[in-house]
Amino acid sequence: MVRKSSQQRDLFESERSFRLLVEGVADYALYMLDPTGIITSWNIGGERIKGYSPQEILGQHFSRFYTETDRANGKPARALGIARDQGRYEEEGWRVRKDGTFFWASVVIDPIYEDGTLVGFAKITRDITERRNTQIKLEAMQTQLAESQKFDALGQLTGGVAHDFNNLLMIISGSLHVLKKGDPDDARLRHAISAIETATKRGAALTGQLLTFARRQSVNPQAIHFGDRIEAIREVLHAGVGSAVRLAFEIERAVWPIKADVSEFETALLNLVINARDAMPDGGTVTIGAHNVVLDEPLHSGEYVAITVADTGLGIPSDVVDKIFEPFFTTKPVGKGTGLGLSQVHGFAHQADGTVKVASELGKGTTFTILLPRETGAAARTETPAAAPLRGSGTVLLVEDNPDVALVSTGLLEQLGYNVRRVADAEAALREVETNGIDFVFSDIVMPGKLDGLGLAHRLRQIRPGLPILLATGYSDVAAGVRGDFPILRKPYEIHELSEAISKLPR
Repeated sequence: MVRKSSQQRDLFESERSFRLLVEGVADYALYMLDPTGIITSWNIGGERIKGYSPQEILGQHFSRFYTETDRANGKPARALGIARDQGRYEEEGWRVRKDGTFFWASVVIDPIYEDGTLVGFAKITRDITERRNTQIKLEAMQTQLAESQKFDALGQLTGGVAHDFNNLLMIISGSLHVLKKGDPDDARLRHAISAIETATKRGAALTGQLLTFARRQSVNPQAIHFGDRIEAIREVLHAGVGSAVRLAFEIERAVWPIKADVSEFETALLNLVINARDAMPDGGTVTIGAHNVVLDEPLHSGEYVAITVADTGLGIPSDVVDKIFEPFFTTKPVGKGTGLGLSQVHGFAHQADGTVKVASELGKGTTFTILLPRETGAAARTETPAAAPLRGSGTVLLVEDNPDVALVSTGLLEQLGYNVRRVADAEAALREVETNGIDFVFSDIVMPGKLDGLGLAHRLRQIRPGLPILLATGYSDVAAGVRGDFPILRKPYEIHELSEAISKLPR
């Protein structure tokens, strides 16, 4: 009798310890079901995760934890069937708390047998909502990183091609000024010059779009008030959509200022408007909007301005959406589009530390959204009219490694009245400046040697603080770092642009 009593006491203590263990676990809902799914035990973890006290939930069917859709589809009964037939059921999915809120659950159901007879199920539920959200954010970051790497690779290719092409355009454009000195009465010569000039401007525009996509375009960022900018280019936008399309505006009254290159911003907006127009061959409405947003995304967080261009057109097929920002990709007929408009928008947005998104539904239209960070600094600069180009005098030090480009630039400078000394690299320029007699320096940014044009400019700023410096580039990774320290003239430039840039140099 004593021995039996001792065994019973040991069994009782073992069962009591196990019950206390199960009931005391707070991070897991551990409970039992009878063979039909009725809840027969409940622990503190179940109460914490699902919100029910033992008095509320014991005797109830476990299906109440599932969503209405899952219950209608028979998922609770199917889960018990799989656990019974296969010895275990395991899944992740949405579950419902007492207060009606949802959580992402990790669920395990094991059948319990006694003497070969099913007596119920042991069920373990864990709330892994936070872990799932973290995983989703990580996957989103990985997807964006992969996209960024793809576009960076394309950017390196397009940027390199465009840089070389810009030098060719510079030679063509500069040589036009020499040809224009020919016989003004020769109609064939005038026609040839006009054709070359038109082709040069077209090539320069295409190159600019490539460079913006590649994020290698030299930029002049400044604060922009969206409403004021829209008013300034309203006529251009109306001309862009044509007569068959209505242009509407939905601009929030207190839109924050943004910081971006004004020219690139206007080009991006016009590209989106023209793209929207082309998506509506039978007419429709293009709506330009702007509103403030606060983002909390893996790669973009904080205060942003969302600039939208929405159309009521054909929409974009799902198999095309992922390709629309790639350079030269277009669904338009041959001769109707270059495939560079949206790539320019993509490059502009990312160069301005923002992003661009697209939402489209076939037959209902497309909305492009450019997200740009809020400018919290000083208000936008007041734009002043450019000074009238003047004929100059004095000596300019031209720093250009490409001999053909140097020849053209020398010709333009001499036409403007300057004496030109030309060197091929920064080291030679520093030696030339030491001899004095230089009134200002005109240097390309991309050059071979230890110092590029920007490095040369900074060095000259140290040794000759008052020496005017003008930089030129088709593109440069370091040009973005200039940030207004030195004026930059974009290649290819024409004689009046060169004259205007020189006239603005401090003397």
